[in-house]
Amino acid sequence: MATRNFRPDSVLGEGGFGSVFKGWIDENSSAATKPGTGIIIAVKRLKQDGFQGHREWLAEVNYLGQFYHPNLVKLIGYCLEDEHRLLVYEFMPRGSLENHLFRRGSYFQPLSWTLRLKVALGAAKGLAFLHSTETKVIYRDFKTSNILLDSNYNAKLSDFGLAKDGPTGDKSHVSTRVMGTYGYAAPEYLATGHLSAMSDVYSFGVVLLEMLSSRRAIDKNRPSGEQKLVEWAKPYLANKRKVFRVLDNRLEGQFSMEGAFKAAALALRCLSIDPKFRPNMNEVVTTLQLLMESNDSDGNQNKTNGMPRRRRQSTDDANGGRSKTAYPRPSASPLYA
Repeated sequence: MATRNFRPDSVLGEGGFGSVFKGWIDENSSAATKPGTGIIIAVKRLKQDGFQGHREWLAEVNYLGQFYHPNLVKLIGYCLEDEHRLLVYEFMPRGSLENHLFRRGSYFQPLSWTLRLKVALGAAKGLAFLHSTETKVIYRDFKTSNILLDSNYNAKLSDFGLAKDGPTGDKSHVSTRVMGTYGYAAPEYLATGHLSAMSDVYSFGVVLLEMLSSRRAIDKNRPSGEQKLVEWAKPYLANKRKVFRVLDNRLEGQFSMEGAFKAAALALRCLSIDPKFRPNMNEVVTTLQLLMESNDSDGNQNKTNGMPRRRRQSTDDANGGRSKTAYPRPSASPLYA
């Protein structure tokens, strides 16, 4: 009833798992309401594809059902009736980070440097919460399409279908089948199936690099030496004079050279081949907080590459005050079919 019987015109997104529909419910009773009244929800309707689909549905309910954190998407409810499986989430009006970074069009303005820092910090806080001593969960599918944004660009992690309990006792990792998304998975996890919190830190490094460059982790449309973002960008990240080759040139004039280099250095540390040299997520949060504070205190006085700052339109300005909603496809694509 909330989605008007899963009407095609209420589809927000589709993917390997099934479809996501927009619906409306009463905030207090959770009863279905007329479109435009009550609160908006996103209803994920899973394809009936047997055990794997059920296992991911169950993981989602088990993790999101017991956790509450401002940087995790809120699970409002679920349904298991015969072969039907539904998940009901809070609606995230600005869609996924993936859309904001990679969607192109003359009407669409890129995310500002300040908003990118804000989103990175929110997503880092979500991961730090999952990795904390009390929670001890490895997310395992950290990528731009799983980072959703509310109306104020607060980042929330979604899709816990691949999440896994972290190691217990004196163990350093859990051994598991390699799952996740190609381009984001840590090298040691790909090679051995050994999963640890540091695997998520590597994935965070990949996403941070995507945010700095507005390039996808894997992009077959680029020249052969530039298709794998990490391989291409790494040589430039540690060099103050070359780091600008990696940065999205649409951000020109929005950051200080020092700030840009510190963000690049953080990405490089997260992408260390040896997990021992990666920072933990609490360190990442601290670094990003300091970056945001120094960015604010710069008071927009700095110039990059000698270029004066230009005021950028916000996304809403560019859309004539309307925000384009594009709900992501939270999906788990196995690396090896």
